[in-house]
Amino acid sequence: MQSTASVLYLSTPFLKSKSFENSNSNFRPRIRPVVLKLTASPKTPHAGGFQGNLPRKVLFSGSCCCFSSQISASFLCSNRGYGSFKVRDASVPEGVVESENSSGLVRTLQLGSMFGIWYLLNIYFNIFNKQVLEMYPFPATVTAFQFGFGTLMILTMWTFNLYKRPKLTRSQFSAILPLAVAHTLGNLLTNVSLGKVAVSFTHTIKAMEPFFTVLFAALFLGERPSFWVVASLVPVVGGVALASFTEASFNWIGFCSAMASNVTNQSRNVLSKKFMVNKEEALDNINLFSVITIISFALLVPAAIFLEGFKFTPSYLQSAANQGLNVKKLCIRSLLAGFCFHSYQQVSYMILQMVNAVTHSVGNCVKRVVVIFSSVIFFQTPVSPINSLGTAVALAGVFLYSRAKQIKPKPKAA
Repeated sequence: MQSTASVLYLSTPFLKSKSFENSNSNFRPRIRPVVLKLTASPKTPHAGGFQGNLPRKVLFSGSCCCFSSQISASFLCSNRGYGSFKVRDASVPEGVVESENSSGLVRTLQLGSMFGIWYLLNIYFNIFNKQVLEMYPFPATVTAFQFGFGTLMILTMWTFNLYKRPKLTRSQFSAILPLAVAHTLGNLLTNVSLGKVAVSFTHTIKAMEPFFTVLFAALFLGERPSFWVVASLVPVVGGVALASFTEASFNWIGFCSAMASNVTNQSRNVLSKKFMVNKEEALDNINLFSVITIISFALLVPAAIFLEGFKFTPSYLQSAANQGLNVKKLCIRSLLAGFCFHSYQQVSYMILQMVNAVTHSVGNCVKRVVVIFSSVIFFQTPVSPINSLGTAVALAGVFLYSRAKQIKPKPKAA
């Protein structure tokens, strides 16, 4: 299918100079055809002129210059004092349209595959992580190991120039440190919750994240939420409450730690917004996540030793093996969980660089649905109809929240 544009031939007197300061009498100006690209035309042009209203904005591109101008329809159609435009149809080469379509298809396929990898890594992380925490109930040590594995992957990436290593300044480190503290606490509290309750219940509670996003944005950034955003939070809160009341694996430690992880994670997001305000000081998303991971590892190792002691030494593992712990299975599951933990977050940041925040938020909502259903099937978690209804209502509220964020408030009339 061919796309058509209009080729403009100039027969306007004011474009033809009456005299030229040139010694060569044979010199004649050469006026080449100019392509008229219509940016917003509701009607189809034809050889005799235009049907309906003419577009308000046109873009001229000639052999010598390119500029944009606002031209009125009356000037183009009825200004007899300045001559007239002669318009005819011309075809845009099919190769241009085909190349644009193919590039769009390639980008769509790439983005779809990245979303699929993101979801798959998240599913496997939650499965392996839950298995590790059931065998080895030390969430601080497990989280420190996962940050350590991520740090090893980051250093390998920087060493082999797979991604350019950032030059971190003192001011940048001071701004990133609070983010790393919140990131560390968020992941630690999530693992505490996963060790106490079902994976599906933890992620149902974490569906409350938009509520804290709106709350902290209003308190610390002065952002006033719209009516639709506030309305979308009602099913989120109601659905989480309904699911909590009917959860078979309900545990106050698991519930409170998951809710606290929402607080810390959304605090991190608010702080991240403040940090990204200064564009000269800001890092790109992937390097920002990498630096946060390394700092989180350095922060959590001493905290894990203080809270839980040395629980990953050969002597402790040997004594635990004598009590029935499968050390080989623990190590394999820990390595797989560590790999999936860092990889899914890395892919998430890569997707965030390709799409806008609202699209990423919708994708994150779908990811939570996928993780909940896959964990229920894998672990054969008993779920009552009312519990399922509460989870569905909460997730529907999260989706509505992501859509409500797209609605821009109408500017107030002066």
